[in-house]
Amino acid sequence: MRLQAPSLRARLSKSDARRPRTRPVGYGLLIMAFPERRTVDILLTTALLTAVGVAVYCARRVILMFVFAILFTYLIDPVVKFLQRHSLFFRNLRGPAVVEVYLTFVLLIALAGYTFAPSLATSTARVLDEAPAFLNSLSTGDIASDLRGKYGWSEAQELRFRAFLARHKQDIQSLVPTVDRYLSNAAQIIGCLLLIPILAIFFLRDGHRIVDVLIRLLFHTDRHPKIHALVGQLHLMLTQYIRAQLLLCLLSFVFYSAAMLVLRFPHAIALGILGGLLEFIPVVGWTSTFAAVVGVGILNHSHWVWMAALLGIWRVIQDYFATPRIMGRHLKIHPLAAIVAVLVGAEIGGIVGIYLAVPMMASFCIIWRSVAEERTKRGCVSDREAAASTSSNLVETAIS
Repeated sequence: MRLQAPSLRARLSKSDARRPRTRPVGYGLLIMAFPERRTVDILLTTALLTAVGVAVYCARRVILMFVFAILFTYLIDPVVKFLQRHSLFFRNLRGPAVVEVYLTFVLLIALAGYTFAPSLATSTARVLDEAPAFLNSLSTGDIASDLRGKYGWSEAQELRFRAFLARHKQDIQSLVPTVDRYLSNAAQIIGCLLLIPILAIFFLRDGHRIVDVLIRLLFHTDRHPKIHALVGQLHLMLTQYIRAQLLLCLLSFVFYSAAMLVLRFPHAIALGILGGLLEFIPVVGWTSTFAAVVGVGILNHSHWVWMAALLGIWRVIQDYFATPRIMGRHLKIHPLAAIVAVLVGAEIGGIVGIYLAVPMMASFCIIWRSVAEERTKRGCVSDREAAASTSSNLVETAIS
């Protein structure tokens, strides 16, 4: 029987089958689909992160209000817990304790206003009346003669002070427009400050529920215990941060009150309380305290020059000695790290950056330590599994 030769089509199909298969392409023999799946994933992820960043930037003021509301919650939470445990009528009830705390604050503010409002209104009126003449004497240098007669300066000291005022004449004259600009923004700032305690009510009442809901929405069920532990560490850190801030405010109150009592300033205790409370606000707080104290000293002909020098010295001690050490001890970060965080925060975010720099650095350290510990545990588990598999392979080899 004769064998028939394979046809041309069969031979071509066999040769095609032997060739290495390639994906459909556009350039020569090397073809790849466009766009590639990985490229699409990277582009979509980049677009999503960009959209989130733009949304956060547009809503930055609202987000900052919520952040400050959380910090205000940590500030008054110890008082709420105390009233919740020792309340006469609503013991162990969270909502009534929050209402009692807010009513107490409103009564204290009303009492302070009733006590200090008349003298404050009188002093404010005097400041507004005498401010133009004082600024005029500063710009012309006539205040140097008044200081020479009051403190017994020499003629050389008076001339040096006049030369200093002459060099900064334009800066002195620009004070009035600067103050007007700040006063025009005061209504908006006061509105935001009033909204922060209102937002804090919800965090005081339902803070734990809000955290639980967010953890369930954003993380897988297997990670819930680890995330709860991390949130507990952040909660402890913020509590310590608020305690450190309260300690710094107390130190400022003691210094301001003692210095003004020694120099016989009027309303020394009231101004000391004001300075201690304003210590919570970086830069603006202490500058407002400085302006108020020096203004009262000028209007009442007290030793305001010595007081201004003492305030400057205290500011250096507070910023570069007390704050880094107290924050570092409470938040478990190095004092130098606290100083660097404040300087970087001031460069990036201004006043808000100064206030949030230290807790953000402490939060970053806690998250970093948590991630490092988790990776270490995973490495130990993988090493144990590898050692166990190696030993079992050796046993099987010896048996075989």
